[in-house]
Formats: sequence, structure tokens, C-alpha cells
Amino acid sequence: MANKNTQIKELEKALLYDKKSTFKTATADEIAAAESFCEDYKAFLDGGKTERAVTAQVITRAEGAGFTAYAPDKKYTAGDKIYVNNRGKAVTLAVIGSEPLDNGVSIIASHIDSPRIDLKANPLFEDGGMAFFKTHYYGGLKKYQWPAVPLALHGVVVKADGSVVQVCIGEDDSDPVFTVTDLLPHLSDAQYKRPSKELIKGEELNILVGSKPYVIDDSNEKEQGSVKLAIMKLLHDKYGIVERDFASAELSAVPAAKARDVGFDRSLVGGYGQDDRVCAYTSMAALLDMQGIPNKTAVCVLADKEEVGSYGNTGLGSDYLAHFLEDLAAAQGVNVRRMYEKSKCLSADVCAALDPTFPDVMEKNNTAFMNHGIVLAKYFGSRGKSGTNDASAEFVGEVARLFNDCGIVWQTGELGKVDAGGGGTVAMFVSRMNIDTVDAGVPVLSMHSPLELTAKSDVHMAYRGFTAFYERF
Repeated sequence: MANKNTQIKELEKALLYDKKSTFKTATADEIAAAESFCEDYKAFLDGGKTERAVTAQVITRAEGAGFTAYAPDKKYTAGDKIYVNNRGKAVTLAVIGSEPLDNGVSIIASHIDSPRIDLKANPLFEDGGMAFFKTHYYGGLKKYQWPAVPLALHGVVVKADGSVVQVCIGEDDSDPVFTVTDLLPHLSDAQYKRPSKELIKGEELNILVGSKPYVIDDSNEKEQGSVKLAIMKLLHDKYGIVERDFASAELSAVPAAKARDVGFDRSLVGGYGQDDRVCAYTSMAALLDMQGIPNKTAVCVLADKEEVGSYGNTGLGSDYLAHFLEDLAAAQGVNVRRMYEKSKCLSADVCAALDPTFPDVMEKNNTAFMNHGIVLAKYFGSRGKSGTNDASAEFVGEVARLFNDCGIVWQTGELGKVDAGGGGTVAMFVSRMNIDTVDAGVPVLSMHSPLELTAKSDVHMAYRGFTAFYERF
């Protein structure tokens, strides 16, 4: 009987898929490495709450690692490290490999934008003795999650004279914060009867910015102006801006809270914007930490606008990545089409993890789990694989073999049941260049909320997986 049981266990091990926890094989040193790795990751999240802030931070880190700004008229050789800054809102890093570009390049593409609340072009108004900003939300967020949350204001204002003012208010402990107000439960009967998507309506996401009127006191008498005037006077005194300058501004409200450890065991990271800055950080770190010269040119793409369809000239729906790769190929006299067809790409984006509180939207055999490693997703999309890249069996097998050979704990996943929903990534925009592309990223809980959750072991496993991809492909 014992022999038969052994045979069954051996057969199960050989034939059945065991979605295993990262802790099943992790050593004490590996667990400690994940903890240490996520300390800098949390600092990265705190310093990069908008795509502009991420781009600036990545460039600073890259320059510290020996990267220089790309010059199209310069010919680069193996080992050269370069970056391209696309309008301050997207950045591409590359290390030139030892092999010619007609052997292809290794690309990891992530996005650095996240759902948030943007100010309208004419945002400031006064009502009820208080001043507010009118807003338009960005990306797929649940609007009811954003009221009664401390918010910070980030962005730039381009003044009439063309000068650019950087704005960041609410991150320092001495700064004021802002908030969207909500209705008290005692008076919410009518609000409760709304559909959940309209519990808070878009036009109700008004950000409270002040309540003190402008007052002139010349000792004889006081003359009182509006609260709106008082706010504009403060902004003019600090930044030199006038109300008309809001039309040429990009200002966003994001959660003011810092990234923190979550749980008694501190095994999770809680923070805003982890979709998809967790993959941006890990892919960036894999490239910056690279030792020596890679075989194939290694490219790290950190794109904007994914949360709104990758449109615009800083999103991967544009041709800026293709133009950069074409310029590299031209400098080597390489046929760009031959380069594309031999290139490989990981579309590094997060995947929804099973939430035991809400299991009904998931099909458990094909969902990702926290602390089970990097997620390899053949496709995302929704309802009939609409709007997705469906990776080939050959390329999925190639990446799976790489992960297995390098001891990378990985799992499969998708975005919910077939008819429940789904989502998109940047994979489709890279694969249309005739580049083999598959999604690979970190599982996340509470995606698109002000406080997203990732497991430290998964974050570190993604870093290891991306490192292996750059080194071996």
C-alpha cells in the first residue's frame, strides 16, 4: 500500500499542475531579500504618484546607474546605456547588447499612469462660503471610494509667459491636504437608492480647497472679498499663477497617504498606484541592476495613458517606441522588420488576485493567488477575448521554460470569469509590431482603489523573473 501511495504522489507531481506558494520553496535569505527589496519599492511609490513624477524619478535613478540621454545621430555600441524621455510623461531605457539588432531585442513594457482625479480646465468655484475644484476622473476608478480621503495635488501649470510651475501639495507632513466631501448617513436615503456606479456621481467629485474669504483690514473697516479670490491670491503669491492659467495646467488629485506594510506579518505592501507601478519598478530595477552586457539589446518601456486606452503621443497606441527601435536599427544598418519578428516582449501589467471576500467573479482554476509568484497570462480581454493580445502557445512555452529553468515561481491568471469582465494591457500595441508578446505581472488586491495591495514575495519574484528575461532572451 505504501508503495502504491508513493507511486500516486510521484505521478501527481509529474502530471498535475500544482499552483504553489512562494513560501513553499523560499529560503530565509530569499524572504529577507524580498523584504529589503520592497523598502525601496515603497519609497518609489511615494515619490511617483503621477506619470510625470515617475518619469523624473526613473531618469534620476538611470543617470545614477550610468545611463545617458539618447542622441539619434550617435552610433551606440555594446554595453551603452541610454534613455528616451517622452515629454516628461513616459520613459524608455535600453542597454545595447552584444548581438546585432537583427537578432531581435528583449522588451519589458509597463505603464506608469494610474486612476486619479484630474482638475478641469476651469476648476475653481465658490458655493456655500467654500471654494472647490471641479474635476474629471481619469481611468477606471470606483467613484465612491474617493470622497472623505486625504488628497494631495500634483502636476504642472504652464503660465501665460510659457514658464512652467511644478506643484506638489499634500505630501509633506506640514502641508495641507484636500478632500472630496460626502453626505452624512443620516441624510443619505435618496443617495442609497442610486445604482452603485452613481453612489457618487462624476460631477460630485468636487475637491474642497478652502473656506476663508479674502479680507482687507485697514484698521478703520474691513472689506471682505470672496473665498475664491482668497484662494487665487494664495496661489498667485506662491506660484505666480492666475485663474486663466488653469487652462494650460495638468493638475491631479491623488491619495496623500504613504505606502505602508500591511498585516501583522508585514507580508503585504499597501499603497496607491501599484497598478502598474509595481511592474514599472521591478522591470526598471532589473535593467538598472544588470551586470555586464546582455546578449540582446534590453529595453524597458514605461508608458503613459494605458488606463485610458493608451491614446495620445505618450501612450503606446502612438509610434514613439517603434520610432526609437527603428532609429537604433537604422544606425546598425539592420532591417527593422527582421528585428521586430525576432524580438520578444513581456507586457508587464498586474493581474487581479483571488479575493476570498468576493470569490464569485473568479473562476478559481484560472485565477491568480497572492504569494504564488509572477502571473503569466496568455490573454486578458473580456467576453470573447475582446480587445486582447492572445499570446502564441510557442511563446508562452518559451517563457514558462525560462521561469522554470531559473527557479522563478509563476502561476497563470486572468481577469475574472469569461462573462464577468476583463481588461486590457499594452500587449496589443507591441504585438502589432510583429513582436511575440505575453502578459506577465504581479497579482493585486483592491485594484484601482486608493489603497492597492501586493505581496512582497510576488513583487520580488517579478523582479527575479524580469531579470531572467533580460539575461536569457
